[in-house]
Amino acid sequence: MSKLFVISAPSGAGKTTLIKSLLENSSRNLRLGISCTTRSKRKNEINGESYFFKTKTEFAEMVKNGDLLESAEVFGNLYGTPKKWVQEQLSQDVDIILELDWQGAKQMKENYPDAVLIFILPPSLKALQERLNKRNQDSEGDIEKRLAQAKIEITNGSSFDQVIINDNFELAINDLNLIIHLNKKIPQERQDLVKNSLSQLLDQ
Repeated sequence: MSKLFVISAPSGAGKTTLIKSLLENSSRNLRLGISCTTRSKRKNEINGESYFFKTKTEFAEMVKNGDLLESAEVFGNLYGTPKKWVQEQLSQDVDIILELDWQGAKQMKENYPDAVLIFILPPSLKALQERLNKRNQDSEGDIEKRLAQAKIEITNGSSFDQVIINDNFELAINDLNLIIHLNKKIPQERQDLVKNSLSQLLDQ
């Protein structure tokens, strides 16, 4: 039976890299979800592959008709997961991974209770700050905002169905593979590490 997985993480926790590796090496019929968006199409993006590009009027109509499993506004643009596309993929035995923030993930769970929510933790806020600095994509002020936002995300993500820690890439991808490909829990040692890390992260 096909499954729907939702993966969330604070910015800089390594979510995108983990998902890319998961998709490239999957033994299952696994596919990354395609969102609807009202933002302008960028060069080399293809409608129906990168995103489903919609006008704000079209998007509002989808919301009104209940055609989106979740939706959010990000930097003035609207994003949402189309119900019809998800249902079509699942009916064809395709497993789907959705990359969403914690709010979108919780909306998804409300509308699709069988969805498996997975949250990825950074090993520490200091490590997260170092990763954000290393990316060299944000100003110092933006990094401070992302770190403050990370605490909110971690607080909400701690209640997800599965929580893993990206302290070591190989161990983290192994945890994801156990959950997605084998429907197993991560090893007890890794579960204990998650509990300890959550305690430290939420106390900071």
